[in-house]
Amino acid sequence: MADAKQDQKRERLDDLLLHVARVRLALGVAGLAAPRLAARLTGLGGGPDAGRDYLVRIFASREIAMGAGYLLADRAGRRTLARYGLLVDVLDTAAAVKTRGGVPARATAVAVAVAGACAAIGAAKTAKDLLD
Repeated sequence: MADAKQDQKRERLDDLLLHVARVRLALGVAGLAAPRLAARLTGLGGGPDAGRDYLVRIFASREIAMGAGYLLADRAGRRTLARYGLLVDVLDTAAAVKTRGGVPARATAVAVAVAGACAAIGAAKTAKDLLD
């Protein structure tokens, strides 16, 4: 019975990380295709800004690579990519907190909420993988 519960927890974490990977991929494609719109939706402004659009595309490329990599990987590869994703999300959360006040509050809130939630899911998955 305890093993069945552990398997269910593992499956839920696996499912959550699959959703995170899909969101990464979707955000990446959206940011690459429409960086100005992505910036506006996250609170970074929507006017012309080639530098901001370039940085959004860099972020988008990373998200596409992380999301697609996870979705295409085997079990061992997913464990490794979950750890990389955790590192990326922790660093993104720290960067958002560090820049608060320097960027619009909405942008900070969106970044902290999204990256923080992904970091929490990644931490739970990584801990579970390390304990198994």
